[in-house]
Amino acid sequence: QVQLAESGGGLVQPGGSLRLSCTSSRSINNIPRMGWYRQAPGKQRELVALINSAGGTNYPDSVKGRFTISSDNTKNTVYLQMSSLKLEDTAVYYCNAAILTLNGTWRDYWGRGTHVTVSS
Repeated sequence: QVQLAESGGGLVQPGGSLRLSCTSSRSINNIPRMGWYRQAPGKQRELVALINSAGGTNYPDSVKGRFTISSDNTKNTVYLQMSSLKLEDTAVYYCNAAILTLNGTWRDYWGRGTHVTVSS
């Protein structure tokens, strides 16, 4: 069982920056993969950034070069640094933890989300 708590959302102007945090209830050293997803009104949830336990990262083209995912294992926290924000980045951002179960399947855990609004 993993509880995830996001923070750091808010209102920011286009071109601005924001850092989101996701704190896990258990050590993230043992979580193979964590990530950030977002869901805009009327749209499906989409991947924003992934980080694995080895520190490898992955981003979709829509945020590559603007967003950076990182982790601090001492704080059990994953961050999403967002820069050069655009209007289309407006969404609810969710933290995700993916854990491999004993029967070999992946189980996803989600936070409640934090709102990010990009507006002038």
